[in-house]
Amino acid sequence: MQVANKPDALIFDIDGTLFQTESILEEVYHQTFQQLKEKGYFHGEVPPIEKLYRCLGMILEDIWAELLPEASEKVRDFASKRMLAFEIEALKNGNGNLYPGVAETLLSLNQKGYRLFVASNGLEDYVKGVVKYCGLEGLFEKVYSADEFQTTSKVDLVKLILNNHQPRRAWMIGDRSSDVEAGLENGLFVVGCNYAHFKKAGELDGANLVIHEMKELLTYL
Repeated sequence: MQVANKPDALIFDIDGTLFQTESILEEVYHQTFQQLKEKGYFHGEVPPIEKLYRCLGMILEDIWAELLPEASEKVRDFASKRMLAFEIEALKNGNGNLYPGVAETLLSLNQKGYRLFVASNGLEDYVKGVVKYCGLEGLFEKVYSADEFQTTSKVDLVKLILNNHQPRRAWMIGDRSSDVEAGLENGLFVVGCNYAHFKKAGELDGANLVIHEMKELLTYL
C-alpha cells in the first residue's frame, strides 16, 4: 500500500500502542484494591481485570466511574493516587515493557527528522514515567497527557498539539477508538495499531491504515 501526503509529525498514544500496559497493570490493579480494602473503602469481589482493560483509552475519571460506580469522589481520588504510585514504582523497578520494535522504530523516525509527540489520556506522571523509564526520553518533541493539560477528550488533546506546534501534516497512531476519533476529528491520517490484547471488536473502524507491529510503520514512511 502506497500512502500519499506523508507527514512531518507523528502523534502516538501510549498504552496499547507503545507500552504493553498489561506488563504492569494486573499487579498494580490488585495492589490498589488491596489498599482500598485496608482503608475500608471497598468491600466484596474485585472487578475482573478485563473490565479495566476495556476502559483503557478513557480519561481516568471515567475509568474509576466504571470500576467504582458507587464510590465517592474521595475514594476514586484515593484509588487514582495509589494506582499511580504503584505504577511508577513498577516502572522504576524495570517491570514495564514496550511492544517489540517500538524503541527501534521511534529512534529511526527521530533520526529521519520526524517530529514525534505523545497524546495520552493517562496521568501526567505515569505517561512521562513510561517515556523516562522505558528509555524514550529525547525522542519526543513534547509529551501531552489529559491530566497535565486538563482536557476531557483525546480530540481536544490532539487539537492542542496541532495548535501549539503547527505541524505541516500529522498522523495519529493508536490502538483505541478514542485515537481514531481524535485523528479523524482533527483531519489527520489515522494509523490503527492492532496488536494489543485488550481491544473491543471494531475498535479500529475508521482508521486509514492498520498495522500489526510497530516497525510496519517504517514501510509507509
